[in-house]
Amino acid sequence: MRKYLLAAAAGVLAGTLLTTQVAGPLIAQEAANNRSVYQQLDLFGDIFERIRASYVDEVDPADLIEAAINGMLTSLDPHSGYLPPKDFSDMRMQTRGEFGGLGIEVTQEDGFVKVVSPIDGTPADAAGIQPGDLITHVDGESMLGLTLDQAVELMRGPVGSEIVITVVREGLSEPFDVSIIRDTIRLTAVRSRMEGDVLILRVTTFNDQTYPNLREGIENAIRDLGGVESLGGVVLDLRNNPGGLLSQAIRVSDAFLDQGEIVSTRGRHESAGERFNASRGDLIDGKPIVVLINGGSASASEIVAGALQDHRRAIVVGTRSFGKGSVQTVMPLRGDGAMRITTSRYYTPSGRSIQALGVSPDIVVQQPPRRPAGENGDQPARPSRSESQLRGSLQNDSITEDERRQLEEERRIVEETARLREEDYQLAYALDILRGLSALNGR
Repeated sequence: MRKYLLAAAAGVLAGTLLTTQVAGPLIAQEAANNRSVYQQLDLFGDIFERIRASYVDEVDPADLIEAAINGMLTSLDPHSGYLPPKDFSDMRMQTRGEFGGLGIEVTQEDGFVKVVSPIDGTPADAAGIQPGDLITHVDGESMLGLTLDQAVELMRGPVGSEIVITVVREGLSEPFDVSIIRDTIRLTAVRSRMEGDVLILRVTTFNDQTYPNLREGIENAIRDLGGVESLGGVVLDLRNNPGGLLSQAIRVSDAFLDQGEIVSTRGRHESAGERFNASRGDLIDGKPIVVLINGGSASASEIVAGALQDHRRAIVVGTRSFGKGSVQTVMPLRGDGAMRITTSRYYTPSGRSIQALGVSPDIVVQQPPRRPAGENGDQPARPSRSESQLRGSLQNDSITEDERRQLEEERRIVEETARLREEDYQLAYALDILRGLSALNGR
């Protein structure tokens, strides 16, 4: 018995020595790290006091601290930053669907402001601002060296006031100026319309109204058609949609899915990850979907496109999306401000991250540039000829009058889509795909 007791005592002693040998250096390293942090904070305090005492002009201490906080956050990535009380209030108003400004979603690239996308029906959209445009000057003042929040603040102003922005656009050799009148931006999150038996859902943003607007558009279309069985399909147009609320992206995806994962998020710590799954119920009962995307489709738009693509629920058409695969959390702070900080990356159901890569469409379709008014280099089309125009041709008496009317209606729809190509080639392409799918399904 004595031998066993001695062996146990020796084991405990060895374990104690091992713990001391391993834990000791770790504790010392942690203490050294803490000392380094405190030394850096002391350095910050020293600089702060020297600026207050020695700078050529008197400075507001609150402005210095706000600038330091914003600098700390913006050094992390382009999407993190400090929101002073006014900016925080504006952001909350924007998610409700109304705010003042030009109507563009922007990011920062190489020190300049880059347009992610103009918002439909806004002054920037009417002025012809395009995704990918770089804004280098505002009213002659250079944007170089400004933080994104400072640049956005420079573009703000009273509703009805004029702003002149200088734009650099890929493919053009010289910058050019654009004059825009600021206005109150009232967002209609989803616009719906019918093209024949196809419902087109134009989703411009993901705010509190997006899913309710989408559901209402679908329900109205189904009611007007006399039932979901008469619906030919849906075009979900996410082009130039800069994103918005993650919760709304999940609900829009869930509207067309019966089961399975929609998106997952992974943060710095494993415990911070989340998975969001679809609930039963497809609002259009499995009817075909084409999703339209382009380089202005970002964030929440990419979550929806990626989820429907991975589940093979939709055909994605257009050009590669923007590639913003991170999630920001807005944390209110004392004094009515807030911090916006990147807390996780999101992943599509197949486990892919689209960060800096974007969603690749199943079918790449470029939107041809619009020709200036009056410019038409094409030769006039030759008048078409058919059998029915030949003198003495035989009449077709093998179909009923109802069948003839149905054929004429189908021809009218196809011809309308052809005319739409001049206005919106990508949308016309999407409609062609849906009608092809309907034909294969026996409709």
